[in-house]
Amino acid sequence: MAAGVSGPDDELDELVHRADVDALVRFVDGLTASRDWARLLRTRDRCRAALATGRQLWPIATLAEYRLALWGDDISCAGVVDDESSGRFTIGPLSEVAAQHHTAQALAAAGLTGTRLGYLAHERALRGEAIADDVPNPLELPFEVQPWEPQYLLATYSDDGLDAPAPTQPPLLEGSGADRSHGNTPERVADADVEHAVRELLAPWTQSSSGRAEVVCVEGDASDALAALHIAQPRLALITAAEAMAWLAWVGASGGAHGRRRGAAAGRFGAWWLLAAIGGLTDEWPCDPDEIGELAEALTWSWWSDAHEPQSGWELRLVIEDVEEKTSWAINARDVG
Repeated sequence: MAAGVSGPDDELDELVHRADVDALVRFVDGLTASRDWARLLRTRDRCRAALATGRQLWPIATLAEYRLALWGDDISCAGVVDDESSGRFTIGPLSEVAAQHHTAQALAAAGLTGTRLGYLAHERALRGEAIADDVPNPLELPFEVQPWEPQYLLATYSDDGLDAPAPTQPPLLEGSGADRSHGNTPERVADADVEHAVRELLAPWTQSSSGRAEVVCVEGDASDALAALHIAQPRLALITAAEAMAWLAWVGASGGAHGRRRGAAAGRFGAWWLLAAIGGLTDEWPCDPDEIGELAEALTWSWWSDAHEPQSGWELRLVIEDVEEKTSWAINARDVG
């Protein structure tokens, strides 16, 4: 992709020389409103170059990249999405930002190729676009949302930021879990594949924010798994496999309270990978979509809550039971704003 337009721009150069961040934000707003994409790209490049002179204008460069990916014409958008150095500090991946208003077909025609086109194609597929067979598929997932999957919650980007609501928590039944306050704690069973899948799914919460996450596996039912987490008096609500996938994908897409969002495509991948780990199918990746779907629907999924702990905005509290194998897993993850 070509670099930004070079040449004199006295107004821009003066603002960069003064490192006037507030004025540069207004300048970027004006260029966005007037749809002057060439000058907006030039602004990105000038602000990047200013870093070498000690002027900390990377927020302006980031804002310009974000606006180009969100609102720019196809060529300008494809250019910033394709640039390996772009999007490092944006609130979400540029592939997801661009997918809000640009199609994979149009950006491919504008020159976007390879892995970045593949990620954007996954984001667009979640928005209903039919993806061509020759588009790269870095996630090795079917582009088409499968019949057993939910309608995934998608982020909305705007000039004001990001809106990415969580799924609605189900109503919990008082006393619906077994009271294990006076019982023995079940012995945990090592399950490295599932533990790794959960850690990867929740990495932005635990590594880039202030979250914590724990997963346990036991030989037994859902109440045994929760007892292994030392949840003595849980409240439970049965949910469908599709509802559970929506929660897992939302977590994997998000950045938690303070981390950077990874995008809906990454969230969906994380949910599929966790399913594959539960079913012992990670060595067979890419998995057969029907087999993964049958596995998801054969498991019993519940949302749980500790009767003594209030709910917060960033939570993943699932208990998963494989009745046939008499094995259960419980996940307890929480981040605070």
